[in-house]
Amino acid sequence: MSDNLNRIYWVAFITILRRETYRIFWIWPQTLVPPVVTMSLYFVIFGQLIGQRIGEINGVPYITYLVPGLVMMSVITNAYGNVVSSFFSARFQRQIEEVLVAPVPSQVLLLAYVMGGVMRGLLVGSIVMGVARFFTPVPVHHIAVVMGIFILTASLFSLAGFINAIFAKNFDDISIVPTFILTPLTYLGGVFYSIELLPEFWQWMSLFNPILYMVNGFRYGILGASDIAVEWAFLLVILFNILGYYYAIYLLEKGMGLRS
Repeated sequence: MSDNLNRIYWVAFITILRRETYRIFWIWPQTLVPPVVTMSLYFVIFGQLIGQRIGEINGVPYITYLVPGLVMMSVITNAYGNVVSSFFSARFQRQIEEVLVAPVPSQVLLLAYVMGGVMRGLLVGSIVMGVARFFTPVPVHHIAVVMGIFILTASLFSLAGFINAIFAKNFDDISIVPTFILTPLTYLGGVFYSIELLPEFWQWMSLFNPILYMVNGFRYGILGASDIAVEWAFLLVILFNILGYYYAIYLLEKGMGLRS
């Protein structure tokens, strides 16, 4: 009986994940092309044109310093955007009701959507990393740190997108968090600069921005140098993943926004 249930759960997980994967590649002009075009413009404008005037930060050319930040920005926005749009669309079109009445545990449903977000985040992040190599050499000093921060950050923002999709009541609601919270935190999270360049007060304020730890953890893996200890980056992102996972499960079990 237990083996049969496990097989059913596995089939449900693979079915949802396959649909998420198909969606990413079916609408690739919307999911894969825009971030690559945007990041290429960042490399040209900030990296090459403005970067030549800035010189070096932490001993590396500015365009090279910029690469980890732009890759992480791509991972964050795409992992988040994939889950929030996909799950809210399923709610809006009432497709999610078919899944809820099936014997599928909340954990299976959540993990399948999060895996879809992680997949898109990693795919876009890898493409942006490949584009960066056309502009500057990209060394990788600690591959385990790179992959660890890569996956944990994509997972965290997939969970955040899932939670946003549960609370959203219309399509306008799914753009509020990215516009007013995610984008400002990302731009102020050390993507374009080292916090050592900031006045002391703003350096201290920056430490309350969780994205600073993810960007700098990833930067440590790529460049071998960071404003933040990599241990703090892992600790924080793992903690937020645990909190996000259990909060999403709580909302699913309670039926928040799903049962009315």
